[in-house]
Amino acid sequence: MTGSDKTQGLAGRRLLLCVGGGIAAYKALELVRRLRDAGAQVQVAMTAGAQQFVTPLSFQALSGHPTRTSLWDSAAEQAMGHIELARWADQVIVAPATADLMARLAHGLADDLVTTLCLATTAPVMIAPAMNHRMWEHPATQGNLATLRGRGVRVVGPNDGPLAEGESGPGRLAEPGEIVAALANHADDAPSVPQDLAGLKVVVSAGPTYEDLDPVRYLGNRSSGKMGFAVAASAAKRGAAVTLVAGPVHLPTPAGVTRVDVRSAAQMHQAVFAALPADVYIGAAAVADYTPRVPAADKIKKSSESLALDLVRTPDILAEVAAQTQALKLVVGFAAETNNVAEYARKKLEAKRLDMIVANRVGIADGGFESDRNAMTAYWKEGERSFASAPKTQLADELIDLIVERLNA
Repeated sequence: MTGSDKTQGLAGRRLLLCVGGGIAAYKALELVRRLRDAGAQVQVAMTAGAQQFVTPLSFQALSGHPTRTSLWDSAAEQAMGHIELARWADQVIVAPATADLMARLAHGLADDLVTTLCLATTAPVMIAPAMNHRMWEHPATQGNLATLRGRGVRVVGPNDGPLAEGESGPGRLAEPGEIVAALANHADDAPSVPQDLAGLKVVVSAGPTYEDLDPVRYLGNRSSGKMGFAVAASAAKRGAAVTLVAGPVHLPTPAGVTRVDVRSAAQMHQAVFAALPADVYIGAAAVADYTPRVPAADKIKKSSESLALDLVRTPDILAEVAAQTQALKLVVGFAAETNNVAEYARKKLEAKRLDMIVANRVGIADGGFESDRNAMTAYWKEGERSFASAPKTQLADELIDLIVERLNA
């Protein structure tokens, strides 16, 4: 079995890494990288002690998600963020698990973010202990270890070898590769993801388009692509063959997804139709409505107090896809509005002859463009469903649930 075979079970998995306060915390950075290489989504929570060894920014850069460090983060906790994060995880790994952290977990304490997450999650938990060998061998630590194992907590390591304080013995954190392999071996312990989109082809468009004015400037918008990428990832996890047509964004390609990068509305139009026929089209991209009639060959110089641009309409990708009859079972559009959200969404649903439209309000705090969170409402001819504010990854799963319902209706 090759290294990639050993970790393929982690593709698309949501892993919550809880980092304890020991010198081995630096190895958790490599662990994040390896988990991402295996196709997993990783979010990181740190104890106060862990932050003395490694910065939250380092984990954020490697994981692609903000690092959670406090139970008292008002911005996250106004929506009970720790509970959402506990629910988000398919698996939890505590690495390094210090003697103190193991003791608190064994006694069911919830006095910081990490212990609260471990107590609140229903996902399988694995710990990777790391500490001085005398602390590891102490009857109190071994008793706590037995308690945790008795509750079904998996344990990887510790290894025997040189320790940070110059001594040697059992207490070294298991190597990142060992931890990844252990997580992959027990991936089946996590709740299985239904393969209810198996055999279907899904095309998703995401992100903005940039319409060039000249070699220097362009017309664009603030779409980050996060929602569309999350939807593509969720559909792939559910067994669909997913093609993701992405505007200019800075996001990693979701596991199991075929990605096509474009820049302009015209390029997105071409790429979407090249990806058809499909069973489902989800138009989450914020496509420009207008583009310069003729982009300037040279930089437009500042020559007057005002500047008039000659703009023309871009192709309406969503409406044109909805007019197709090539095996499409469902066409889902998105609408970002600043006011009268329901009214404008319903009009767009009817005018473009969509099967469903997902609308959200933008220009507000804690949601919309560029945010990791959102709140939205899906509308279709016979009804609607609201989705409360949550991480976009969670909303994507809930939206795919609804799409499966509508496909089966």
